[in-house]
Amino acid sequence: MPEPGHMQIGEVAERTGLSLRTIRYYGEVGLVEPSARSRGGFRLYTQEDVNRLNLIKRMKPLEFSLEETRELLETLDRLGAEQTSVQDREALSERLDAFEAAIVARCQALQKQLAMAEEFAGRLREQRARADVPT
Repeated sequence: MPEPGHMQIGEVAERTGLSLRTIRYYGEVGLVEPSARSRGGFRLYTQEDVNRLNLIKRMKPLEFSLEETRELLETLDRLGAEQTSVQDREALSERLDAFEAAIVARCQALQKQLAMAEEFAGRLREQRARADVPT
């Protein structure tokens, strides 16, 4: 049984919708490492770990690379650290602004793709309707 405040990987997978393999992979590449291990060696995660996995999951459809994802997570971690200086916070905030701009641009590109796909589907429905009408 997990320690209080900790979840085993199966529960984390259910909460995030990510596969066990994906969660393990993110640990291997250093994006989200388990916060603890059980006496039996099982990975244990906190709600903060789940939140981090959900953030990564939201970045994936926007086609952020692993390195970009790592950079954003490190930026957020450093912003949340008490020892980060005011000067560093300003630079980190500017970095977040750049990520936000990239997110907006990528969302706009996806919206254009979706509009094209919807238009295409509409045209196919029209062609099918014309073909199905007896003359």
